[in-house]
Parts: sequence; structure tokens; C-alpha cells
Amino acid sequence: MYINVLLVEDNIDLAITLVEYLNISNIICDHARDGVSGLQLARAQRYDVILLDVMLPRMHGQKVCRALREDGGQTPILMLTSLDALQDKLDGFASGADDYLVKPFDLQELVARIRALSQRRSCQASLLQVADLCLNTASREVSRDNQPLHLSPTSWQLLECLMRASPAPVSRERLELAIWGDDPPDSNSLKVHMCRLRRSVDKGFKVPLIHTLAGVGFKLGVICDKA
Repeated sequence: MYINVLLVEDNIDLAITLVEYLNISNIICDHARDGVSGLQLARAQRYDVILLDVMLPRMHGQKVCRALREDGGQTPILMLTSLDALQDKLDGFASGADDYLVKPFDLQELVARIRALSQRRSCQASLLQVADLCLNTASREVSRDNQPLHLSPTSWQLLECLMRASPAPVSRERLELAIWGDDPPDSNSLKVHMCRLRRSVDKGFKVPLIHTLAGVGFKLGVICDKA
């Protein structure tokens, strides 16, 4: 199972290293270079964990963290910083951080902490629901309008990715990375699997839930027609 992470880090060399290593570890990583962009992404997308630098341009990391908590966001936040004084750590936790890792850090430790935070979150959110579609990650059951659906392992992964992101869209690249990592089989594979998933989820129901957004990707949810 993949983990979806947002990295907010202004050091580009470090960010590239982290994104590459996390991808190898089955952790999909979006990146923002400053606090304002990071806050916007965190509000627009759903992530399992947020990796947040403290000394960020445009908006301090603690302010980003505090803003997300004031929004009611519960996504685990791991602060990454070179500030190692006790008061710095206390300030980070006071702003709403769940964990604190001082630079430089071991990449294996970072992955372990991400997985621990993600597991804590997944235990709290084993039941995903969009409209009348329900997916239980604990029992491995999925249903729509109380009718059980039977999905292949790949369809399950695609659906879980779409449901965790809903109502935000998911790009083709992110879906391919979630299913096949850095080595997708061919350009038509995702299209084939999405067609199968759409048949399983939408066939026989009046309201379609899976939508293709040209130039963007795919979205799961109810789209109301404007009058």
C-alpha cells in the first residue's frame, strides 16, 4: 500500500533527494518550495503525512502548521528542521506538530517515522466514503448503495487512491506511480484499468462517480450540472 506525503522544503537539493528516496520506499511525495504554496497544497489535497520544514520563505513552518490545525485538519505533521533546541521543539509541538526530526537525519529513520504516523492515521480512518460508495480498508470490503462490489487488486488500489483524494482530482502520473511505481507497463494500462473500475463502480447506477478531467486526471465524486 502506498503512502501519500506532502514535503514542504525550500532546499531543492535536499527535496530532490528526499522525493527520490521516498518513491523507492513506496511513498508518493508532492513538493512545495515555500510555506504559502505548502499551505495551499495541504488544503487542496489529502495527504497521509505532511513533512514540514520550519525555516521557510513566505510563511514560517509553525504558522503553516497552526493554520492547518485551525482549519480542523488532522493530517499528521512531521517537522524537519536544523533547529535542535528544546524550546524549538516545544514551539513546534505547540503549533500542532505530531513529530519532530532534526537535520541532518537518517533517511531510514525518516521512512520509519512516516510509516508510523501514516499507520496511526489509517487506523483512525479505515472507512472511506464518497456519496453512496463505501470502502473499508480493514475488512477489505467495498460497496455502493449497500451492494457489494468485487474489485481486482489493481482496481482496489486505484479506488482507494481516488477516495482518499476526493473531492480533489488525481493526476494520471500519481495513479501510475501508486500502482506501478517508476515502471508503468505501457501507456494504455491505466486507461484499461480505469475502464474496468468505472464499470464496477458506476454500471447500473444513475449517478456516475468516476470522472475523467481532460488535462488533469481523474476525480471521484458527484458532479452537479450547473443550470
